[in-house]
Formats: sequence, structure tokens, C-alpha cells
Amino acid sequence: MSTAAVLIAAVVGGGVLVLMRRLFPAQRAGAGELLHYAADTMRGKTVIVTGANCGIGKALAAELVKLRARVILACRDQRSAEEAARDIRKQAGPGQGQVVVKHLDLASLGSVRRFCEEMNEEESKIDVLINNAGVYQCPYAKTEDGFEMQLGVNHLGHFLLTHLLLDLLKTSAPSRVVVVSSKLYKYGRVNFDDLNSESNYDKSSCYSQSKLANLLFTLELARRLEGTGVTVNALTPGIVRTRLGRHVQIPLLAKPLFYIASLLFFKSPLQGAQTPLYLACAPEVEGVSGKCFANCEEEELMARATDEHAAKKLWDVSSRMVGLTQT
Repeated sequence: MSTAAVLIAAVVGGGVLVLMRRLFPAQRAGAGELLHYAADTMRGKTVIVTGANCGIGKALAAELVKLRARVILACRDQRSAEEAARDIRKQAGPGQGQVVVKHLDLASLGSVRRFCEEMNEEESKIDVLINNAGVYQCPYAKTEDGFEMQLGVNHLGHFLLTHLLLDLLKTSAPSRVVVVSSKLYKYGRVNFDDLNSESNYDKSSCYSQSKLANLLFTLELARRLEGTGVTVNALTPGIVRTRLGRHVQIPLLAKPLFYIASLLFFKSPLQGAQTPLYLACAPEVEGVSGKCFANCEEEELMARATDEHAAKKLWDVSSRMVGLTQT
């Protein structure tokens, strides 16, 4: 490599490291600690995890299986899901929980409906529904039903999924719904005039909009579920080393340094799975609903994520978009 190339790499690398330290300051003490529960904590519980074939979802499913849960991996990529199931079973060892693979494509409302019909026919109960799957800053695309992809998968697909499983969740009470959001909600706003971003598409803004929608959905759903025994809480997992950022373009020279920086500053998938695991298992959050958590502690949200009027409006608009009758 020439001297000039080395100097360029050094400058780019230094810039990447400085940027990473500014964007992702050292985690507070305890943020990376792993939870420990009794081995039988989730015995007899059925848990659905969307997007459980990789990243946080896979790590979370593995932990739940170790706690004797029956975990349904709800995934679009069947081959990848089967591989994940084999890994989870091997990791858990004999005498642990059960792993079931089911097809679910959140970019297709038809797939969501078929999955829910199957769950309602085959499952006697659902103790926990974890809405984890998501797409991040992808090029502009539409779902099968014509929705902007990030809004369609991250919000609308999960909106319909949760709605169609509510009766089963209610008969399974006390039960829980867990919604994976992101701190990037802070940069989002719900553009009710152009939810599909057809007039102007900015991939980062659309991701933030979808994650803000997750929080507003959690707020309104919690209100509607009062007194049912079903709770719903959201979480922001922090910056985690997963495939979620595969659409982000990083300069070639910066890639090795970005990888090193990610090892220093990002959480592992297992660390990222701790807060959803906490919301699925912890007795301390029994009966707690409509909140958001980070690092297993309640998080204070910006006003835009606690706007009850916006939450109700988004619920009504989302209901129409996915073809549900108003309630």
C-alpha cells in the first residue's frame, strides 16, 4: 500500500473513531450486564418473536429457550430461520424449551393474516408477543400492499399482527406485548400528509418515523388494553452489532476501522437482547404498561412520543391502511 493510501486510511480511521466516540459514548455501568433468571422462569410459556433468525431476535429466542419457554420464530426467510433454530437448540442443549419455526413476512398483510390464522387455530395461548423484526434505512421500496417499506414492516405489519392476536393474548392473560423501537425516534415525526413518503423519501427520516410510530402505537394500545390483563411496553436496545445496518454505505477504506469501532462501542446481540428479555420475563414489570425501557430501566421519552392525540390519530389511520374496521 502506498504512503498516500496509508495516510488517507489513517485520517479516515481517526475520523471514524472520533465520530463513533461522539455518537456512542461509553455505556454507563451495568448497561452491558447479562440478566440471570431461574432455569424454569418461562416453563409452560409460549412466546412469539418476530425476526428471530438473526441479531437481537435470535439472541433473545435463545435465552428464552434456555428458560424453558416454547418459542415461535416468526420469520420471512425460512431457510435462515431453520438454521437459527438448529443453532438455538444446540446452544440450549437437551431438556430446554422448544423452538418452532413459522413463516411471517411483515411486508405482506396477507402473510400476516395467514400467520395469525395459524396461531389462532394451533395455539391455545400466547404469553408474550415480541415485535422485534425491522428494516433500517433501505432504498425506497414498497411492501406488497403499497406501503413505504420501513413504515410497512416496522409499524404497519406489527400493528396488524398484534391486533389479530389480541383475543388470544387476552384469553392468555396475564400476558405481555413487547415492542422494539429505537432511540432514533427522536429524529422522527409522523407525516400524516405523506405517510408513504411518496413526495419526498429520506431513508433515515423514514426509519425514525417508523420507530416513533412504534412508541405511539405502544401508548395507544396500552390505553385500549387497560383492565384486560395484557400489558404492552416498548424498548430502545441501543446500538447493536446486527445485520440491520446492511443498507448503510460505508467508504471502503473506513470499513475495517468501522468494524473495529463497532466492537468497541456497540453492544453484542446478546447484550442488546437483555431489555426485551427483561420485559418478557421480569416479575417487576408485571402489570406495568405503556412505558418505554432502556438498559432494563424505564426511559423518559420526548413529548412527541407521548402525544396522546397523535397516538390515537396514528391508530385510526393505521387501522384504515391495514383494512381493519374502526373500533
